[in-house]
Amino acid sequence: MKISFLIHNAYGIGGTITTTFNLAHALAERHEVEIVSVLRHREHPNLTLDPRVSLRPLVDLRQDKEHALHLRPAKVFPRAEYRYRQYSELTDQRIGESLATTDADVVIGTRPGLNVHLALQAPSHVVRIGQEHLTLDNHPPGLRTTLRRAYRRLDALTTVTEADAAAYRRKMRLPGVRVEALPNSVPDPVLAAADGTAKVVVAAGRLVPVKRYDLLIEAFAAVAAEHPDWQLRIYGKGEEHDRLRKLIAELGLWNNVFLMGAATPMEAEWVKGSIGAAASNFEPFGMTIVEAMRCGLPVVSTDCPYGPGEIIKDGVDGRLVPVGNRDALGAALLELVRDDERRLRMRRAALENAQRFAPGPVVEQAERLLGEAVSARKAGRAVVQERAGVHRVLVSQGFAARDAAFSAAGNARRAIRRGQR
Repeated sequence: MKISFLIHNAYGIGGTITTTFNLAHALAERHEVEIVSVLRHREHPNLTLDPRVSLRPLVDLRQDKEHALHLRPAKVFPRAEYRYRQYSELTDQRIGESLATTDADVVIGTRPGLNVHLALQAPSHVVRIGQEHLTLDNHPPGLRTTLRRAYRRLDALTTVTEADAAAYRRKMRLPGVRVEALPNSVPDPVLAAADGTAKVVVAAGRLVPVKRYDLLIEAFAAVAAEHPDWQLRIYGKGEEHDRLRKLIAELGLWNNVFLMGAATPMEAEWVKGSIGAAASNFEPFGMTIVEAMRCGLPVVSTDCPYGPGEIIKDGVDGRLVPVGNRDALGAALLELVRDDERRLRMRRAALENAQRFAPGPVVEQAERLLGEAVSARKAGRAVVQERAGVHRVLVSQGFAARDAAFSAAGNARRAIRRGQR
């Protein structure tokens, strides 16, 4: 089976890129796999790509940035999609040509806008799989309205959590489309797991407001006050760096909290710690949580939608605390700092429970889905038969009407603002 992934920019850094590379590597054990990157901005990817996986860019911004068609707005890629301004008539054209000429059995889109291209432009013999790496509720109403129409032409849609899969089934009417939760996988560690004795808490990710590193730093102040020999190491880069550095200074935590910069791969840094931490307001999955657990770190996290609660078993392999609650986050960290036996017990549980996110189980599920989708396409039938009752249809219609109303209101407001200029 030939499998093709369609991704925004394989040459950057981010959770979707990491997840796509991980799955592509694992599938390449038994299949022909390629990654088609819409954009390219540098010579080589930041992440290491398995030599068995081919990589093909469509628009190289080093040469095509001023291309006449790239200066015109996209017509296929949905306007309400977050990345819309990075797309153009040139990306529309190149994506369409790539899909029309693909020899893949399966094409997997990796973000909503690309899933729309896939749904509308892939030839009839190709199995169309859309991946959702955010959540349905996180999308604006206008985008949900677009997806509601386009996604009916997909064969399957995967989400990273069961909660989001349930939201799609409840709020979107997609007859014949299989909606299934397929979690992200994390490669098997190559280093020995953390032994749980280091007096270090580790966090990693983009330094952006939604990750709430400010909350984590403030919460860690309680740990440092009681246990000044403990450290918090935060790995990543982003717009919040200077503000976080200022906060560390204001709290007098120079000797306890460190902004470490980006580290790739992170495994060597996880194993230097004893506790993982995450303070996000919103986390569709939580790759860093799984990475930490696979390296032997119990994780203290906010119980934000949707990922952490499906990864961490509260009190068993980590702790879940209310979103935005600094005191609860600090208290949960102190629980594990104070109690060596509890921390080591959770360490063992984290290692065991995180096995379900190893490549083996996830790839087995992915292969089963892809195989069934290919068989259904060859037989001329849907991957899943529609069994929605009247109640579910009415519920999905209600959500569709509400999204359409919100979208129309937003369009009206924008038209008024344009008229006032």
